[in-house]
Amino acid sequence: MTASPIDQKLGLRFGLACAAVTGCLMMASLPVRAQDADPVLAKVNGQDIRQSDVAVAEEELGPSLAQMDPATKTDNVLSFLIDLKIVAKAAEDKKIADREDFKSRLAFARNRLLMDNLLAVEGKAATTDAAMKKVYDDAAKQITGETEVRARHILVETEDEAKAIEDELKKGADFAELAKKKSKDPGASDGGDLGFFTKDQMVPEFSSVAFALEPGKISDPVKSQFGWHIIKVEEKRSRKAPEFDQVKAQIETYVTRKAQADYVTKLRETAKIERLDKPADAAAKPDAAKPAEVAKPEAKTEAAKPETAKPETAKTPAKK
Repeated sequence: MTASPIDQKLGLRFGLACAAVTGCLMMASLPVRAQDADPVLAKVNGQDIRQSDVAVAEEELGPSLAQMDPATKTDNVLSFLIDLKIVAKAAEDKKIADREDFKSRLAFARNRLLMDNLLAVEGKAATTDAAMKKVYDDAAKQITGETEVRARHILVETEDEAKAIEDELKKGADFAELAKKKSKDPGASDGGDLGFFTKDQMVPEFSSVAFALEPGKISDPVKSQFGWHIIKVEEKRSRKAPEFDQVKAQIETYVTRKAQADYVTKLRETAKIERLDKPADAAAKPDAAKPAEVAKPEAKTEAAKPETAKPETAKTPAKK
């Protein structure tokens, strides 16, 4: 279930109709009707299924429709709504709505919808340009100036293998080609290229050597928990914050979620909450709604290639 309310764009359709007046045909504009913008797509036992119903169902079904083209999606959703109407009517006939378990689920669903819609409103109201820019500026100050290294590595099982590769490199072998042939790292197909990374993104054994090397230099064999590495530093630079537009979506999500969490926390402060399953002082602490638990989006240096900005474990020696 998504937290966003439906944002349906309704268009007005104007039509011209022919009307007979004293034996002559005249063109006249028909008044706009609200249902023109929300056409009936099907009827089930006399009940309408409109375009707005399809829109609600599409939002609710979400990921299961992601791979469908628009026409197939609409057809599937409409078919689902037809079945929904038929089965719901059968459930009413069998008095399912009178069962206590149904009433409990209905109450939960109603409360959940109310919560989701209110939090969506609060989140949207808080997500202003000024709020997002402030988050960006604060994060940019922490990022700017930090050193990044771009390096390649060759990862092998034993020290003897690493020393043999070191000898080949000293004789002039191409580092990237050797990485493709001999490295057991998943990134070997890229010539062992790890992209840019900061010191704390790698295990200490690897970082200490990589950051001590000058660009163009190759390390002696380095042991880590993953095996033996030969490291070549390609480039060093002072890390810069990405452009605002590159991380705007991440910042918007963060500001929205933080506003929602803050709002829930504020409501908790004025609510009378009684937890009978634990002591009163423990019940007063909101575990699920603390703003601190909303992860601040990491501003990556290369948004188009996140694996370059922050290498993952599968491609790198390892993150801590």
